[in-house]
Amino acid sequence: MYMDEKIDRKAISIGSFKELEKENTQFWAKASAADKFRTITYLRECFYGHEATTGRLQRVYTVFKRS
Repeated sequence: MYMDEKIDRKAISIGSFKELEKENTQFWAKASAADKFRTITYLRECFYGHEATTGRLQRVYTVFKRS
């Protein structure tokens, strides 16, 4: 299921944690690189806001004193 699809709230699935983890692992193993990238981008926006995906990376300079 992708972010733009609606969740079917009438469907119920009951299983053990191991079964669900196995299904999750199989799903992501079959997912294309583009799908994985879209999901990562979506999660970054959820956690860090829109600027995290549209802005530039912050540059950090470190100055070392030579002896």
